[in-house]
Amino acid sequence: MSEEKVMTESDEIKISQDDADDTKDAETAADTDPAVTESKADGEAGAEASDSETGSEEDAKSDESSSDESESSDKAKEDNASADSDDDKDSGNERYMRLMAEFQNYKKRVAKEKSDIREYATEKLIVELLPVLDNFERALASSAEDDPAAYAKGMEMIFTQMKTELQKSGLKELDVLGEEFDPKLHNAVMTEEHEEIESGKVSKVLQKGYALNDKVIRPAMVAVAK
Repeated sequence: MSEEKVMTESDEIKISQDDADDTKDAETAADTDPAVTESKADGEAGAEASDSETGSEEDAKSDESSSDESESSDKAKEDNASADSDDDKDSGNERYMRLMAEFQNYKKRVAKEKSDIREYATEKLIVELLPVLDNFERALASSAEDDPAAYAKGMEMIFTQMKTELQKSGLKELDVLGEEFDPKLHNAVMTEEHEEIESGKVSKVLQKGYALNDKVIRPAMVAVAK
């Protein structure tokens, strides 16, 4: 009985060993089986492909995110540039309007100054000629019959006074007698024979000419020798 039990236990151990060997042989056979090997390779390739696709999708999402951020940054820069441009435009318009207002004020000021000059340019001369006017009135109030010589002397003095005041203001008499005819200075109204003056020169002054500060304001009316 004891021997049967020992044999049974020995048999069980042997069976267990045999099962383990069979399992090992089955695994070895599976590893060496081409179909199994191919299926395993396909599984590994599929896993790698899946991992690759997942990585590609993540890279694509990352690129899209970077692109969106770049577009947002560019748009912000454009908005800032547009705002700066608008500010510069407004500032330029304000400067232009201010300059135009200043120019208009300048034109008004110059126009007023010119008007004042036209109205009051002769004020000093008129003030200086007023005493001459007073003397003329006194002379006209007196009688030339009482003392003709004194009257003539008085009129001569008034004339000299007026001439002096005019000369102070820049008036100058043109001395043209015997000068070569010059249409800028002379207004020839006639020609005449003259024994002492050469042909083409002024032989007679019919009306005096005057210049104001070296500018001819009235040519002399003359006769020219032929």
